[in-house]
Amino acid sequence: MARERHDYDDIPGTFVFDAERSRQGYGINMFCMSLMKDENRKAFKANEAEYLKKFNLTPEQTNAILKRDYNRMLELGGNIYFAAKLGATDGHSFQHLAALMTGSTQQDYAAMMLAGGRSVEGNRSRSGKKAAAKSRAAGGKSATGKRKTKSKPKTKTRSAKRK
Repeated sequence: MARERHDYDDIPGTFVFDAERSRQGYGINMFCMSLMKDENRKAFKANEAEYLKKFNLTPEQTNAILKRDYNRMLELGGNIYFAAKLGATDGHSFQHLAALMTGSTQQDYAAMMLAGGRSVEGNRSRSGKKAAAKSRAAGGKSATGKRKTKSKPKTKTRSAKRK
């Protein structure tokens, strides 16, 4: 079943964990949460593919887990905080996982976050760039073809006019 499209699906590099993704990723998240118990971590480490059969995972989800493709796990419904349990099993910190997911080193990721995070340039939306470019190309005209104008300043209220 295809996922319904939402406005927030347009944000580059972001997978919003909504109710639909929660349902889709139930198996991933239950697997990750199982790793909170030592005996489950040991069983998983002993035979990862066999351990994953306990959970209702799609082949894509199983593959993403085995490859430690965290971005794909999130896209397939995994919750970042649950996925961090898998990373911890492998000895990674949450910051290290975040760096992996952004394609940077842990030091570069830390520096970016200390500097205020990721720049908004190019990270607001995929279609927003296209819409802004179309507006500039149309000479500032709206989708209806009318030129956009600034709103008029508000007039004073009656009581202000009487004074």
